[in-house]
Amino acid sequence: MESKRQQKFAGVIQQDLAAIFQREGLNLLPNTLITITKVRVTPDLAIARVFLSFFNISDTKLALNTIKAHASEIRYKLGARIKDQARIIPQLEFFVDDTSEYVERMDKIFDKISREERQPDTE
Repeated sequence: MESKRQQKFAGVIQQDLAAIFQREGLNLLPNTLITITKVRVTPDLAIARVFLSFFNISDTKLALNTIKAHASEIRYKLGARIKDQARIIPQLEFFVDDTSEYVERMDKIFDKISREERQPDTE
């Protein structure tokens, strides 16, 4: 359970990272839309786990590795934006948020189930 402080700080990080990716994301991954779906912060506010969703890209692992390779640069830019709001700038850990893929997979399963013929109840 996250505290209010963690949730508020995670929201600040999410907004500022979104602005950074909106402005600089095309330099890292051309023709790709990067969305920050969720940010989780440790209780000491030292580590921020950032969940990303990529659109218009086929290899999400390659995209994630590209983002991880530029993590220190992204952290520096984040620090420039939140320096007045935070005592320390958290280390950034990036993960792929595959929630949309999971939802699509579940929708396909439910569609398949609904199309199957119903077996009559034998009692």
